Amino acid sequence: MSTITTPLGTDRARRLRAALTVLLAAAAAVGAPFYFAPFQVFQLTMVLLYAVALAGLNLLVGFGGQISLGHGAFFAAGAYTTAVMLDRYDTGHLATLPVAAAGSFLLGLGFGVPALRLRGLYLALVTLSFAVFLPPLLKRLEPVTGGSMGLTVDKLRPPAWSGLAEDQWTYFVVLAVAAVALLLARNLLRSRVGRALLAVRDNESAAEVMGVRPALHKTLAFAWSAMFAGVAGCLYTWVLGFVSPDSFSFVLSITLLAGLVVGGLASLYGPLLGAAFVMYVPSVSQDLSEAAPGVVFGLLIITVMLVAPTGLAGLPGRVLGAVARRLPRTTTTAGRTPGAASAPGAAPGARVETGPLENPRSAARADADAEPVGAPPRTEKE
Repeated sequence: MSTITTPLGTDRARRLRAALTVLLAAAAAVGAPFYFAPFQVFQLTMVLLYAVALAGLNLLVGFGGQISLGHGAFFAAGAYTTAVMLDRYDTGHLATLPVAAAGSFLLGLGFGVPALRLRGLYLALVTLSFAVFLPPLLKRLEPVTGGSMGLTVDKLRPPAWSGLAEDQWTYFVVLAVAAVALLLARNLLRSRVGRALLAVRDNESAAEVMGVRPALHKTLAFAWSAMFAGVAGCLYTWVLGFVSPDSFSFVLSITLLAGLVVGGLASLYGPLLGAAFVMYVPSVSQDLSEAAPGVVFGLLIITVMLVAPTGLAGLPGRVLGAVARRLPRTTTTAGRTPGAASAPGAAPGARVETGPLENPRSAARADADAEPVGAPPRTEKE
């Protein structure tokens, strides 16, 4: 009975801890805009939208095993789709979200087909070329995109019944979209699609033998990743109310990839931690060194990778593992009896006679266990 009830109790306690963690995180997220200043609320809003973009990149890189340096291009596609709809067609903000998501999904689907024949550094180079190619193209399409000057659109306006400031209302809208997007990514990874992605990442040949179609799932990984990036770009336009080609250079793609690696690849919490890194570390670097903020930014990345090679999401597990490895040694040292201590002058590891404290049967069993393997059996006289 104890063998059955113990795992059940452990699973119930794990679920209870997860539920309490979610409730505390939700309470902190809801109360944040009423506690922080407007600029700090804006920073938290940017963290949420970057988390959506990194959740999509995590599907492709962390769980799909493919390298992409063009994620910023899909981010720009969603942002410009939203800006053009708001500026040229005067649509509502919420109506732009599904269009940006669908357009980015189709763009990722089309880009994923020719990328099937590439992998590793070759795939990274092709995706990087897409990120480098897009900003000059946006400048050329001046009648639609506004050229180098970009487009300025209306931000989200709070309704009168809400009683909220503009920054607070924007924060809550982005929080709702980010929560749905992260929940969708979590459920997607726990579905058959997610298990197929993991199988393709670990061993493509074995996955194909088991009935998984690697080409299909690689293409879908690009499409889902681009869709999340497009949603994040849509939120970016809602928050800032301005887009320009210079805001979506290839540096954005590299920064997003670095943020995901620092946050933790193939981790559900990695995108949130990586988004905080992308948002706050550049400003910290600027404060520490106005002359060379990039140097400070790079040194901080190196430091994090040395301390937490698996990312910030894996750091608590590493700390708990180190503590757990030290606990048995401490317990063994503290649990020794006075009779088991070495006598003064005795050699290390030497056996000490403890007199009445020692059990003869235990001593005989220990001597029997110490015999070399393959020794002849002892007789009664021995």
